[in-house]
Amino acid sequence: MAKSDKFYFENFASGTALSKQAAVYLVECLENYSPDKLEEMLKEMHAIEHNADKKKHEMSEALAKAFVTPVDREDLDMLSHNLDEVADTLEEVLQKFYIYDIRTVEPSAILFAKNLVKSCELLCELMGEFEKFKRSKKIHGLIVALNDVEEECDRLYLQSMRALTQKNAEALEIVSWHKVYGALEACADACEHVSECVGSVIMKNT
Repeated sequence: MAKSDKFYFENFASGTALSKQAAVYLVECLENYSPDKLEEMLKEMHAIEHNADKKKHEMSEALAKAFVTPVDREDLDMLSHNLDEVADTLEEVLQKFYIYDIRTVEPSAILFAKNLVKSCELLCELMGEFEKFKRSKKIHGLIVALNDVEEECDRLYLQSMRALTQKNAEALEIVSWHKVYGALEACADACEHVSECVGSVIMKNT
């Protein structure tokens, strides 16, 4: 593989590692939750998301200058955008806690966030294999595993929202947690979109 081609795969690996860092930090925030420290948490999370943004911009600049790319530049751009969405959506979860001034954390939110760490760990493995996608024997299994985690997140979303209404919570609490669980679900979807994009690129290029 040409040295210039390695840049793309290394960029994806770096971006995915930042998403995993954000997911791990989200779990840490929720397990040690303190409303008084939310602004500090948001700054830390934004710093991670900002570094992920830099990876997307580096990719855009490289694609604008490249004469030949290892796969279609449109596919590389789409994959870069989808990877950046993972970090963006993880930041949005904490933003919801801040916007709705949430004082305590539902245990299911921590479980949900831990599932997102699993998804990001699988994405890291997937991006590690992507460079050799034409001969990798692991990629298909990783895509299936990511889909399984996303389905688990779907179930958790339904169970969590039902439990919230069954305990006769106040309307504002229901609305607030609906937004939080919606943001967590968006993270799971973002991870799955990356794996679907990888699957599509592989199908077009093998």
